Amino acid sequence: MGRVGLTPERLTLAGAELADEVGFDQVTVSALARRFDVKVASLYSHLKNSQDLRTRIALLALGELADRGAAALAGRAGKDALAAFANVYRDYAREHPGRYAAAQLRLSPETAANSAGVRHARMMRAILRGYDLTEPDQTHAVRMLGSVFHGYVSLEAGGGFSHSAPDSQESWSRILDALDALLRAWPAP
Repeated sequence: MGRVGLTPERLTLAGAELADEVGFDQVTVSALARRFDVKVASLYSHLKNSQDLRTRIALLALGELADRGAAALAGRAGKDALAAFANVYRDYAREHPGRYAAAQLRLSPETAANSAGVRHARMMRAILRGYDLTEPDQTHAVRMLGSVFHGYVSLEAGGGFSHSAPDSQESWSRILDALDALLRAWPAP
């Protein structure tokens, strides 16, 4: 029997907190055992291995992002929806850098199909319907937006914009304006 109070959910949350503190790449079952001051073996009744823990953290992060995205999108359309969704990603990455990194973990096809990642895709496509895009343009636009959001967030987190003017918030706002304009004028195939 495992230590009283240890559950897969509690361990996942503690692993997510650890990821935010030390980086997702540093999260292991051993590191988690040290956090709870228990032997590694005592965690194996709750977790298969470090990959299982990392997958659980990724799924937690995807769920948190999807919940935030859904709340931010409620009642919004067009540029307001686009900006709200983009800001969810940026804010989440700032608040939870380790969890944000976890959300980028490559999942097995079955795990991905049953994850909150599906909700992310649906929300993104709902935003794009406001721009009157159909397939395959929606897929191209989803990939473009994901690339821009992730690229900007990653560069900003790495300090890439901290040494020059203008402020990165001004650039972020201009980028969202440009994305909105691009989506409104999306070229026909």
